[in-house]
Amino acid sequence: MGNCFSIQFSFENILIRGWDSTVGQANYVCKLKENLPTLSAALDELKARRDDVQWKVDLEEQRLLKRLHEVDLWLSQAATMITEAENLIEDGPQQINNLCLGGCISKNCLSAHKFGKEVAKMVEDIKDHTSKGVFDKVAETQPQASVVIRPEERPIALESTFDMAWSCIMDKGVGIVGLYGIGGVGKTTLLTQINNKFSTTPEDFNVVIWVQVSKNYDVGKIQDEIGGKIGFSDESWKNKRVDQKAVDVNRVLINKRFVILLDDLWERVDLKIVGIPKPSKENGSKLIFTTRSLEVCGEMEAQKNLEVECLKPEEAWKLFQDKVGDETLNSHPDIPKLAEHVAKECDGLPLALITIGRAMACKRTPGEWRYAIEKLKRSTLPKMEKEVYPLLKFSYDNLSSTMKCCLLYCCLYPEDYNIPTKTLVEYWFCEGLLNEFDSFSEAQMQGDHIINSLLSACLLERVEESSDGKEYVKMHDVIRDMCLWIACELEEKEESFFIKAGAQLSEEPDVKAWEGVRRMSVMQNQIEDLGGTPKCPNLRTLFLSDNSFEMIGDGFFQFMPHLTVLNLSGNWNLETLPEGISKLTSLECLDLSGTGITELPIELKSLTKLKMLDLSDMHHLTRIPQNLISSFSKLQILRMWNVRGSSEEDNVLDGGDNEKLIEELKGLQHLNIQGMPEIQSMSALERFLSLRLFRCSTEELELWYFKETKVFNVSCLENMERLERLWFRACGNMEEMRMEKLHTRLSPSSNHTAGFHTLREVAIMHCHKLKDVTWVFLAPNLRSLWINECEKIEVVLSEGKLADVVGTPYPTPFLKLQDLTLERLPELKSIYRDALPFPCLKSIHVKKCPELKKLPLNSDNSKGNHIVIHGRQDWWEQLEWESEATRNAFLPSFQKFTITLIP
Repeated sequence: MGNCFSIQFSFENILIRGWDSTVGQANYVCKLKENLPTLSAALDELKARRDDVQWKVDLEEQRLLKRLHEVDLWLSQAATMITEAENLIEDGPQQINNLCLGGCISKNCLSAHKFGKEVAKMVEDIKDHTSKGVFDKVAETQPQASVVIRPEERPIALESTFDMAWSCIMDKGVGIVGLYGIGGVGKTTLLTQINNKFSTTPEDFNVVIWVQVSKNYDVGKIQDEIGGKIGFSDESWKNKRVDQKAVDVNRVLINKRFVILLDDLWERVDLKIVGIPKPSKENGSKLIFTTRSLEVCGEMEAQKNLEVECLKPEEAWKLFQDKVGDETLNSHPDIPKLAEHVAKECDGLPLALITIGRAMACKRTPGEWRYAIEKLKRSTLPKMEKEVYPLLKFSYDNLSSTMKCCLLYCCLYPEDYNIPTKTLVEYWFCEGLLNEFDSFSEAQMQGDHIINSLLSACLLERVEESSDGKEYVKMHDVIRDMCLWIACELEEKEESFFIKAGAQLSEEPDVKAWEGVRRMSVMQNQIEDLGGTPKCPNLRTLFLSDNSFEMIGDGFFQFMPHLTVLNLSGNWNLETLPEGISKLTSLECLDLSGTGITELPIELKSLTKLKMLDLSDMHHLTRIPQNLISSFSKLQILRMWNVRGSSEEDNVLDGGDNEKLIEELKGLQHLNIQGMPEIQSMSALERFLSLRLFRCSTEELELWYFKETKVFNVSCLENMERLERLWFRACGNMEEMRMEKLHTRLSPSSNHTAGFHTLREVAIMHCHKLKDVTWVFLAPNLRSLWINECEKIEVVLSEGKLADVVGTPYPTPFLKLQDLTLERLPELKSIYRDALPFPCLKSIHVKKCPELKKLPLNSDNSKGNHIVIHGRQDWWEQLEWESEATRNAFLPSFQKFTITLIP
């Protein structure tokens, strides 16, 4: 009885004490039937919002954008809520079945109360989270590896080496990787493959930078290469001291995850002096370099060193077969076995296999192959050269004497220098190396043949064509070393070269160094004065270009009686020539381009043998004495591009019409090539074109002002047989560049017009009344088109004008165009109505063209796309495309302009 009383008392006590609380919380149970449907509806709304956000994220990520962190967090929290809510809804029917007394009491009060409270809270949480799922944007452009794709040769059996290198690079504990090996083994090829791999690998690197280092490296040039990739590219920054640049470079890179590729180290590069933060596990950055020396790997503190080894016998044989060709290998039953022997002598060195393989490609008798084997076996040269140069020298030995001289001549240029082929051939011609012809126009054929032969022999490399339409070659550094070894040691008695090109000299070489020298190059140094009087009885070639000369002593040229080629180009600080230059009576080539000289001295009259005179880009040249140019009776090559002049009584540069200059040039009957200074009126142009000499020889023409001309008939220029470069400047009254009917000038077989076939570069600047430049369609081989500050231009190519002039159908325009630059054209709406194939286009540069909403590109252009599109971000975002897929395809091509404030 007492027990029953105690229990009853306790129960009633609990009821009394908890009554207030129970009444206050009974709603959780009573409203359960109402809250469960509300939760289900809220859950459906959250799922819908989640699906919308996820759909937007998916679209942006397809465009290679990265979702925002707040969006990622919201989606994660939404997923958790959805799971919890679904579990509550699933348990709901069981909790409803436990309710009684009108649904306000449950058979299990505590459980029902807890469940009802969870449902009510989940409803509020879901509604709150759903309201937060509205985002102005869900993704941002993610920091992609900014990689410049480099031209890549077909892999030469480096697959396994590449895999090992890539494994080292991707090791998070490795920051610095050294790739070392003998010259010509393929280190640069391997580094190129690594560079290009970063463009297709989703590693979170902000920037990938390639720097060519080479011998006698310049810290400032390395900084400029890096600076150009991270926003420091203007002249004010380039003029900073090395220590100032280092601070800037470090400040940017220390906040980035970077990859820096240094090609061809010959000694330690101090990262601190350059400004490169040391890559480490903590910052996740990478430094990869190539070198010929394991010692350099140690000095660079590489955590991983990988030797790039010569090819295995089977790989070497496969490469050699490829270079020789099946036709030669099958031309005689004995040749395959002999060829295997030759390949074996190359000892797996890729450069040697390629070089000798190409040299043997036309050898189709066993005797020639046996001779090759003996030559390779009998090499007895010093230890270093013994491993490489004899193999390369074999190709040199197979050249004619003329080709040998021409190849060695290329050593005068610095390492990794892009040599303009036209200039090179001109120098060869003036040196007398092209002795088959007296006329340069004919000798050029021989020069082109020699260059092509050296390219085929792998002794020169062709540089990818530049936007200016010019062609360049360069020497592989191993080939150059071999040629220097030949020129300075093996053939010293005959040639005697002295070469310190790009050697960072600040003073002229000691006068004793000049004695007995036949060819000398100290170009690309920092020499300020030439005050000595060197005695050079044998000197024929002197390259002094790209230095810092402010003065040349009057006696400097006194004892150079046989000097034939003098290159002073690129010395901007040199304002005067010494009177002593008159002593160079044997001179046939004088290159003064890009110097600061203001006046040509009359003493030049004594240079009666002169065949080439280059005065181009002499912005300060205002005076040439009368009768000076006409005294060069043997002159064949004259360049005066970008020379301004001024009006003086005894000056042939008379400020625009250049009548005196034209009169003097008329008497030079051997003239082949010339770039004229500016012509400023239609009457002056007509007088110029009236002479066949000028129509047949002019390569570069610049037209200024033409104030009286509203309509310019471009057809007047189409008979200029050599015209390659044409600029229109400040023709402010010119409203139209008109074309004549072309029915007779179209060539159906070649699909281009007969005129302007030599034109490579056109620039039209400050011609404010022009509305189109449709006439450029007449130049089928146009490589570069630059239109700048033409306020009224609405379209580049007008389809209506093309139809009127050419008729339909008409050939496809811009098939050879490589670079298109459009700047400050406020009315420009279209380049061309339809998409164009652009098989050669490399870059489109658009700046301040707000009305240009569409580019002539479609999905076909994006296949294998290598076009780079430069512009502002806001311009890019408003561009119209044929489809979103096409836009996405070109998204990796876009490079936005950035403005960097330099403190």
